[in-house]
Amino acid sequence: MFKSRREILFLYSVKDANPNGDPLNANHPRYDEETGQVLASDVRIKRTTRDEWIAQGEEVLVDGEAVTLSTRYGDLKKKYGESNAEDVIAHCIDARVFGTTFAVGKEAFSWTGPVQFKWGRSLHRVKVELVQGTAAFATSDKSTQRSFRNEYIVPFALIATSAICNQNASRFTRATDDDLAKLTNALWYGTQNLITRSKMEHTPVLLIEIIYKEGHSSHIGSLDERVSICRPDGAPFTEEEQYKIRSWKDFTIDLSSLQSKLNEQEDRIDSVSFILHSDARVKGFEKDPVTR
Repeated sequence: MFKSRREILFLYSVKDANPNGDPLNANHPRYDEETGQVLASDVRIKRTTRDEWIAQGEEVLVDGEAVTLSTRYGDLKKKYGESNAEDVIAHCIDARVFGTTFAVGKEAFSWTGPVQFKWGRSLHRVKVELVQGTAAFATSDKSTQRSFRNEYIVPFALIATSAICNQNASRFTRATDDDLAKLTNALWYGTQNLITRSKMEHTPVLLIEIIYKEGHSSHIGSLDERVSICRPDGAPFTEEEQYKIRSWKDFTIDLSSLQSKLNEQEDRIDSVSFILHSDARVKGFEKDPVTR
């Protein structure tokens, strides 16, 4: 188990792609009609990290294969030679970090994940665009023309999400400090490695991790709501200007609200790490970043 509470703030950009399509709405990007923000579910964010863990050779419970839990459990049980279900599932980093509900035969347990992500939201208003094109094939052999396809993209979005790492829950799932290091690494590089047609141009921008002193169970909370963007000259965006954002050159990330909260919690914080994409601009933060 890990012994100190942590918080994570993660920002990534999306350009001419679909951050998180809704399968029940023609794969339209998840969208808040009231605020004009695009959304990314916590499930989408966790899938990004799982895919990267798989690529790095880590054992995961949810590996994307279309099999039953019973079959997956049987494979893991045979591989590791364990007889107890919790001991078997504890070999899987995604179960240790995100938790799981398990029920196979007479064996059943539920782990609350030590790491809980919020839904991601863009830090500005975004217009979703419908793109139409020609499909690769016709709908039938009698057709003289190929069919058409529709897809949705966002021209640009800077999305923020945050997470809390609960040391108390890690006692049950057996998550460790090493697991959390692998989580932040997979969050960054997994986003960078989303190389599919609908996920091209997903780029990690900023990652801040706050580690609290052992024994403290308080936290700031909702770190994503303590970051904003402004024009490069420092002026706020109008609503109409937000829709026109198309690249990192169009804005500066303002971390001054987060810095104020860090100052208030200074006596409870053990360390703060700050990773920033080399092309991104920030203001209002005291710690120098490690650039990638």
